Amino acid sequence: MGDEAKNWVAARVVFEAEEPEAAADLIADVFHGLGLSGVVVETPGRDAETDWDAAARPLPSACAVTGYVAADDRAAGFRRRLEAALSTLSRRSGIGWRIEYGEVDEEDWAESWKAHFHPERVGSRTVIRPSWEPYRPMPGDVVIELDPGMAFGTGTHPTTRLCIQLLERWITPGARFLDLGTGSGILMCVAAAFGAGQMLGIDNDPLAVSVAGENLRRNDAPEEGFQVRVGDLLEGIDQSFEVVAANILTPVILKMLDDIDRVLAPGGIVIVSGVLEENAETVADRMRAQGLAVVETRAWEDWAALAGRKGGLIG
Repeated sequence: MGDEAKNWVAARVVFEAEEPEAAADLIADVFHGLGLSGVVVETPGRDAETDWDAAARPLPSACAVTGYVAADDRAAGFRRRLEAALSTLSRRSGIGWRIEYGEVDEEDWAESWKAHFHPERVGSRTVIRPSWEPYRPMPGDVVIELDPGMAFGTGTHPTTRLCIQLLERWITPGARFLDLGTGSGILMCVAAAFGAGQMLGIDNDPLAVSVAGENLRRNDAPEEGFQVRVGDLLEGIDQSFEVVAANILTPVILKMLDDIDRVLAPGGIVIVSGVLEENAETVADRMRAQGLAVVETRAWEDWAALAGRKGGLIG
């Protein structure tokens, strides 16, 4: 960590579409394809779908998706690729869009939203506590201390909440755990707290890999018990795991499921989140096609998460 704060380019894609939630999912997928591990989604009339509590700030006035990229010599290339990908998306889907660019200082960015991020219960036992906020736990609470930095992932977004709730249900002591798109490392921290054994986190953003490692150490995960590395989904993974989690986007989940059998141990559980509720049956069908029994589905605020078991009765 240097003495100078890092600057970031905020690329805010303001869009118009007949189905705003589906369009936001597609635009977020564009950002994901360019290597960004987190985005902010704004929907008029609703709280911004960020990982923060938006109650203390104005509601969005336009549909928008914002991603952040380091303001270095790669930023210009990122802009060109983003605009080209959005043009292609527009031709295929009819989504109208424009981009607003701005530069953000990391320290200013971090301080501006810390005021809106407070301890919050996100599962039956799991409480996420920002590293700068005090919290007095209730009996039985599992408290995860988190500082997401620019990696995103604080646990309050519906997709992350749903994933955590399924982890509470399906992680067993000693289970080997794989987290695809690890972001801030929050799911690995939860898995470790509920007894996971060896853990591997994969993210295509080097910043997320660094932040995840810091958060795992902050929560006293043993160094020999986890590894976090840069990668692309299941590429290069030659181990098997009892539990695999992927809190990403539907198109990426469908691609991942085609190869899941290779890394999922017999009887193992795969948990997928980041799925719009309207796409849940499509994902369930792909899981069944890969020989997975859909053993649990949860939904909240238009999002869904599913758990599938390898080698179980198809459900």
